[in-house]
Amino acid sequence: MPDAPLVIIGTGLAGYNLAREFRKHDSETPLLLITADDGRSYSKPMLSTGFAMNKDADALGMLSAGQMAIQLNAEIRTHTRVTRLDPDNRRVWIGNEPVPYRDLVLAWGAQTIQVPIAGDAQDAIFPINDLLDYGRFREAARGKQRVLIVGAGLIGCEFANDLLHGGYEVELVAPCEQIMPSLLPVDVAAAVQRGLESLGARFHLGPVLERLDRSGDALEAQLSDGQRLSCDLVVSAVGLRPRTELAAAAGLEVNRGITVDRMLQTSTNHVYALGDCAEVGGLNLLYVMPLMSGVRALAQTLSGKPTSVAYGPMPITVKTPVCPLVVSPPAAGSDGHWSVEGEGSDLKALFRGIDGNLLGYALTGAAVRERLDLNKQLPPVLAEVPQLLSLKSSE
Repeated sequence: MPDAPLVIIGTGLAGYNLAREFRKHDSETPLLLITADDGRSYSKPMLSTGFAMNKDADALGMLSAGQMAIQLNAEIRTHTRVTRLDPDNRRVWIGNEPVPYRDLVLAWGAQTIQVPIAGDAQDAIFPINDLLDYGRFREAARGKQRVLIVGAGLIGCEFANDLLHGGYEVELVAPCEQIMPSLLPVDVAAAVQRGLESLGARFHLGPVLERLDRSGDALEAQLSDGQRLSCDLVVSAVGLRPRTELAAAAGLEVNRGITVDRMLQTSTNHVYALGDCAEVGGLNLLYVMPLMSGVRALAQTLSGKPTSVAYGPMPITVKTPVCPLVVSPPAAGSDGHWSVEGEGSDLKALFRGIDGNLLGYALTGAAVRERLDLNKQLPPVLAEVPQLLSLKSSE
């Protein structure tokens, strides 16, 4: 289909960055981006810094869809939902309209996990997963003071730090024994928690939010351990789930995410997946660094130079400035143990395998300065494909 466009579904970090990178290699191929939102370009990591910087959604937005269309020499269809994928005929459907493609990239990200909560105040629970979500929450927060965050993982803690700096009272509730349990050893989690508590955060770790009701002008939250908390708004930060439904319905292989090979191709030719919705080599990493590695590799593949994606060390900088934190968690199932040194908010935790090799780390406070040296000791998260190494050595 030589005249059909490259179609990218999604205009978040994955979609727009892929389009930019693709245009570095190919300025002529027709390019169509389809998005369910308004198509504004923005940096998603900035959503958890907006209150501290006193920026509304318009201030966080960088370029409009029209400006991006000019920059990319592309057509961008906003407020448009793809209803069906049709890989056998190389087209997608928007309602009753078929849209052909040369190649298709699924870059539609992940959706917030919705936890059922009883009560009459469901409309006061706000997930914040994109710029429109942020805008709705910021408008609802106008004139309010008390925010309850459901979830104490990375996103919940980042929003807590941001809201506290923005002048809000913040409580967090989560069914875990420590904050960020999937990322941090106990001592490091405790240091970050102490930092947030120094700003006024109050943690309720162990129970879950069971019910949320209106109580006059406020809300009453009932926890599973019997506690009742008063608040004005609730932020839902319980996690993300890759969007896979349309892919599965079209017969593409899915697991946690949409299954792709090292070329980021799905189980069907001419269909690729990138970013939060993709599962590469069994890994579904919802962070910026792996996304950008995928962008660079896929742009070359789509431009005629097949390129396998590889991940080097992938440290995560968590936006909790009250207690700076950088973490590179060991691979799931790694044999080894954590060792922690330092005191107060300046901790260096190292995870070493049974052979003594460094497999991960977590650094807080002044110790974050050591991250570059430690990165050099870490194994790659996803090593280069051996065939590519041999090709390079023979050139």
